[in-house]
Amino acid sequence: MIAFLEGTLVESLPTQIVVNVHGVGYQVMIPISSFERLPTPGSAVKILTHLTVREDAHVLYGFCTAGERDLFRLLLHHVTGVGPKIALSVLSGLSLEMFKSAVVAGDTGTISKISGVGKKTAERIVLELKDKVGVAAEWEASSAKNAPSLEDVRLHDAVLALISLGYKQVEAHKAIRVIMKAGAEMPTSEELIRQALKILS
Repeated sequence: MIAFLEGTLVESLPTQIVVNVHGVGYQVMIPISSFERLPTPGSAVKILTHLTVREDAHVLYGFCTAGERDLFRLLLHHVTGVGPKIALSVLSGLSLEMFKSAVVAGDTGTISKISGVGKKTAERIVLELKDKVGVAAEWEASSAKNAPSLEDVRLHDAVLALISLGYKQVEAHKAIRVIMKAGAEMPTSEELIRQALKILS
């Protein structure tokens, strides 16, 4: 098992990176949540990893935080029908706090709006994670302490609205990130959507 990679970030895309470790380039699949925390290419980087082995390939998945990797593994190992692709979509679509809050509250509507996650999968995620011993109580306590901020809620609502309008998850996140980097006062969800549509048009 490869627990982490530490080296130089060679290439950085929203869904994958290449890390040079002692002259060997490792291609690593990542969620958008990790992409947003990465340094610029050419910088030193340490990325936590999870290795999946298939008949035709060994695939590395990378995460900037232990919480992201833990959730990825929880989804893979404890939710029927969820593979690496859907697990990455979940991490890309919701912050850890918002996902935990949705599971604890049984909010399948929020989870089903994530790209690639339909109503049935959302229902399975809530049912199977809430029933997992220790998870519901632990997350309920975590959610009470770390309720999503107003900013998180507005960003999340804007991204989901853009996805519902037909834009890809990566495009929606990128447009919202451009707006937030402008450094203006935190706009409302409606204003975020309006500004994002101008960027995407």
